[in-house]
Amino acid sequence: MKNRLFLFSIVPTIILFGIYGYHFLTGLPPLLMMSLAIIVGVAVQLLFYLFFKLLRILFKNFKSSYVLVGLSGLASLIALKMYGFGWPDIIYYPISILAILVMLLLHAFFQKKTVWIGLFLIMSIIGFGVMFFLLADMGDDPYTKEVSTMALGKDQISLEAQGVENPTTPGSFKVKTFTYGSGTDIKRPEYAEGVKFITPTVDATNLLPDWKGKKKRWREQFWGFGVDKLPLNGRVYMPEGKGPFPLAIVVHGNHSMIDYSDDGYGYLGSLLASRGIITVSVDENFVNGHWSGDFRGKEMPVRAWLLLKHIEQWQTWNNDAEHELANKVDTDNIMLMGHSRGGEAVTIAGAYNILPYLPDTAKEKFDFNFNIKGIVSIAPTDYRYDRKIVLKNINYLSLQGSYDSDEVSFWGMRPYRRLQYTDSINRFKAGVYVHHANHGQFNSTWGNSDFGAPSKWLLNLEPLLSEEEQQEVAKVFISAFAEATLKGNNSYLPIFKNVAYGQDWLPNEYFLTNYASSKFKPIVNFEEDINITTAPDSIVIAAKNMNLWKEQPLTTRDGGKQDNTAVVLGWNYKEKEGLEKDSLAVYEIIGNKELWKNDSLQLQMTVGAGDLTWLNNVKGTENIKDPIQLDFTIVLTDIDENTASIKVSDVKRITNPLKSKFTKFNFLDKSMIGSAWEVQLQTFHFPLYNFTEKENEFDAAKVSKISLVFDQTNMGVIVLDDIGVSN
Repeated sequence: MKNRLFLFSIVPTIILFGIYGYHFLTGLPPLLMMSLAIIVGVAVQLLFYLFFKLLRILFKNFKSSYVLVGLSGLASLIALKMYGFGWPDIIYYPISILAILVMLLLHAFFQKKTVWIGLFLIMSIIGFGVMFFLLADMGDDPYTKEVSTMALGKDQISLEAQGVENPTTPGSFKVKTFTYGSGTDIKRPEYAEGVKFITPTVDATNLLPDWKGKKKRWREQFWGFGVDKLPLNGRVYMPEGKGPFPLAIVVHGNHSMIDYSDDGYGYLGSLLASRGIITVSVDENFVNGHWSGDFRGKEMPVRAWLLLKHIEQWQTWNNDAEHELANKVDTDNIMLMGHSRGGEAVTIAGAYNILPYLPDTAKEKFDFNFNIKGIVSIAPTDYRYDRKIVLKNINYLSLQGSYDSDEVSFWGMRPYRRLQYTDSINRFKAGVYVHHANHGQFNSTWGNSDFGAPSKWLLNLEPLLSEEEQQEVAKVFISAFAEATLKGNNSYLPIFKNVAYGQDWLPNEYFLTNYASSKFKPIVNFEEDINITTAPDSIVIAAKNMNLWKEQPLTTRDGGKQDNTAVVLGWNYKEKEGLEKDSLAVYEIIGNKELWKNDSLQLQMTVGAGDLTWLNNVKGTENIKDPIQLDFTIVLTDIDENTASIKVSDVKRITNPLKSKFTKFNFLDKSMIGSAWEVQLQTFHFPLYNFTEKENEFDAAKVSKISLVFDQTNMGVIVLDDIGVSN
């Protein structure tokens, strides 16, 4: 009886250990790993069984065999969870306990065949099933109706209608592909006998001192090289022709090091190369995560430094008159692109590029100073490296998906805000937030699940863009950025100001775009102090009839810092009959002189939708079900008290909060991800010539007051930042 009882109790252990082993990547066949894991699980439970049996003999506190085998089964599953089974505790432990209980009840029922045991067993199974289906919302996306569609303002025409070519259209160059590398890679034939050009190895000892212990032993056994001989492996997409061509380097992020990631950007490489840009996807898999350990961000200097060593190698070839690649590279036009941790690595590389030494140790001397014109950060981290990187005098673009369950916040906007322009050259920075895009589909080999099994079974994948759609989005914005950065083709820049200019090229989705040129001159940015009534240059800020007015740091959905402070404004006229002029909520920025002296400029401000519940339960907000299409009027007043106005919607719409539901279980989102949304802003540009008033002599070059008049909706909450002017 005891032997049969143990066999019944071990079924959950076999199942869960088997699942874990099958998906535990070591390079061995999954079925073999599953078999080994099951053997380990049975052995672990048997050891716990013997341990508890010994305790029973010593203390004689319990005699029940059911308690004995139940404890041994539970202990083995706890050990599995501690080792790394990917489900959250709130899911894993109830399932484990219930599974063990069901197996014990099954044994008891077959042993004694009593009615009450059978009823209890049936009720347990039914109860669990009911609980599961009540909690699970398979493929649910309840927020799709809470956003506004992308649309152009009045008198605006899409770029397609203006005759601008789709930036994803393949160019006129034929593309050839090849690899370069050490020529001795024991795991990657494309970097061994498959290379076209052999490259030297590089010594990264000073940059990654954490290459030691178990990580060193297992990595070197797998790869056949150590940190002192890292390869320069690259996958090249080359336009055929004389050249010289601009150079773009792209790098992957952290993934299992044995599930190679560098082949996942061919869709970008082929497109850019066809349009006359040499594109190289570099291999840095050897510093990625592995079952023997993850460097936890300590490898970020290496990720960045290797990119610069690749550029250095291309410069060497370019300057060698005898080499096949001589004079192929336009060394005045270089761009870096990175995804995930690679997205942080490219910003670090941009900073390292102009330094004389590695800031972490002067043992490593730098001598790069390449002409890196642009950086693209795709769903990046911005916290792995223990330094805040401040980029200077460079074009910058970051892309982020609202359904990214790996990097759940738009970290790419932090380097966007830190970026500094200190010279007179025209440059720009942009950020694009894409609803229903995830993390992995920016790489064509990572798939639509941002977690590996078994955790991925909990994810809500139904609302996601398809991989093709998500990569089309990436191609539109990255190609447009590359055209402007590397070729001086600024015809695509309007899509960063208002994505609706590119609506003919993009999937029918919701986008928030930020854009600022290096010529942007802030008037108010809410960063200087905690006085909400003042701004630099003796500017006074005033408000009236506001239900909500405060300045506050913005947080991410998981409670982190966006490293940005903004003003939050809310109004509510629900109890009034219509919008009465004298009682309208108004927010004003008042100068003691002209705020600018050029009528060819454009007014720029960054705006986002807030949450109506922030109105502190003002009467009338409790039962709001339908989203409000926010809008308001901007009134400019010149020094002679003449006015002119425009509605925000005349330029583009304010998008309501883009909420996400990451998992199939409502209660898991908060514990695993955080809030359903975080404040994401978008930039609005209002050309001053659009402010016209026939009834007076308004002078757009002598504006002394900016008024935001909330006269278009009965209630609303907005988040406001970075008000200024630019060319």
